[in-house]
Parts: sequence; structure tokens; C-alpha cells
Amino acid sequence: MGFDLFSFIFIIFSWASLLSMKAEAEAEGIKSARLLDLLIRDYTVKSLDRDLRTGIVHTVTLPANFSGIKVDTVRFRCGSLHRYGAQVKEFHLGSGVIVQPCAERMMVVRQNLGYNWSSIYYANYDLSGYQLVSPILGLLAYNADSDLSYGSPFELGILAREKPIKIDFSNITKASNKTGNWPLCASFEGNGKVTLKKQVSPNVCVATKHGHFGLVMESPPPSLPVRKKISRWKLVVGSSVGAALGAFLLGLLLVAMFVKVKKKARMEELVRRAYEEEALQVSMVGHVRARTTPTI
Repeated sequence: MGFDLFSFIFIIFSWASLLSMKAEAEAEGIKSARLLDLLIRDYTVKSLDRDLRTGIVHTVTLPANFSGIKVDTVRFRCGSLHRYGAQVKEFHLGSGVIVQPCAERMMVVRQNLGYNWSSIYYANYDLSGYQLVSPILGLLAYNADSDLSYGSPFELGILAREKPIKIDFSNITKASNKTGNWPLCASFEGNGKVTLKKQVSPNVCVATKHGHFGLVMESPPPSLPVRKKISRWKLVVGSSVGAALGAFLLGLLLVAMFVKVKKKARMEELVRRAYEEEALQVSMVGHVRARTTPTI
């Protein structure tokens, strides 16, 4: 009876935690990469079939608001994965891979966040000076020992010390190596750190542990505004029209100056004649006065 009560309390607590997490996701618009991982994990667990065979890739169906994200999961035995390795979509795990802690049964979750959801990593990591040229790919592992319907699984670590994990971006990247500019491999750590390394071969990166990965390239410098080239005949016509207009305006200016000078000369001539006539009249009046005798 005590065990049943404990199980009931644990179920209630798990559902409350899930609802709280969903509410937080809606409130924040899922801005946290870690929160996105947890939501994908829970939807993956809910979609699992108890009769799912070991080593078979199972496609996870996500709600409509996670459109663009592709998730696949595979169940393994810890020892079998260590001995033989595995291929999970773009991830190749070689033999000798170590799972910590080594649960008897485990599930590997592969994420392809698509270009839209990959933008969440711009907000959580410092990618200044670089741009993503591939979707973010995630490789995570969780325990699958007990009945997962009673609670959320805990995360496991994947270490590849002998043979690194290979990640092939050939079918999902939009980068072209024909230009000679090779993308860099970006590894996104859980502490907010980004590690950049060279590719081991075109569009192929390697990693020594689980996590999230992508291809990045340096962002091009801001382009300067391009001046439009003017055709030669347009330049000739424009120059001719400009020269003709300038000559016309210059002619108008010369005519105006000539008219002004002529008017000024004419005015001066009129003034001079007026002064001469006035002086002549005064002289004649004085002469007459001088010769006229008063009448008694």
C-alpha cells in the first residue's frame, strides 16, 4: 500500500513538473536551449512503444508548435553499444564508446532542429561574427531501464575516447565548398561555451562526447552601397544637354548685362542733356535781364 501511494505521489509530481515546464515554455516562447531539450525528451518518452525493438530507429512525432524539428530515437543495451557502436542518422558512434552511468537499457535521441529552431542558439551562445550554415544537430542519451511512464528519465553521458563520433552534415547543409571557404565545426557546450574546429573532411565533423553541433561560417562584412554605372551614350547626351543649357544661360546673362549697360549709358546721356539745357536756359535768361532797362 505504501509503495502504491509513493507511486501515485511520484506520478502527480511528474505531471505537475511537466505542466509547469510547458507553461514556462509558453511564457518564455522557448528561448532556452536546455528547456527545448527537456520538452523533446518528454515527448520522445511519451511516443515510445514498450515493444520497440533494440537497435531500431523510431521517428518521434512532435506537436504542431514544434514544426521544423525532426527527432529520432533508438534503444540500445549499454554493453552492446560499447562493443559494436551504432549509426543514428548523421551520427556514427564507433566501437568502444562509453556510456556513463552505464544503464542496462538506454535510448539515444537524435535531434535536427531545422533552421528556424536553430536560431535559438544565437540567443544562448555567442556567435558574433559567424552565421549558421546548417541546422543544429543534437545527440543525447537517457536511461530506459524501468517503466518510463512513471517519471522522466535522467540524462546519460556518451564518451568516445578511442574513436571520435563522426557527424555528417552533407545532406543538410546549405554551404558550398566550391568557393574555397570551408565551414567550421561548432560544438555547443552545456555551459554556454562554443568550440570551433576544422572539418576532418568535407561537411564532416568529429566529437568526443554527446551534445549539439553545427556548421558555421564567418559573416560577410556589411556591403557598401553600389553606385549604378551610367552608359556612355547617356553620359554624352547628358553632357551635351548640360553644355547647351549652360551656354543658353550664359547668353541670357550677357544680354541682360548689355541691356543694363545700354540703359545706364542712355540714362546718363539724358541727364547730361537735361543739365546742358537747364544751363543754357539760365544763361539766356541772365543775358536778357542784363540787356533790359526798366520802363518809367
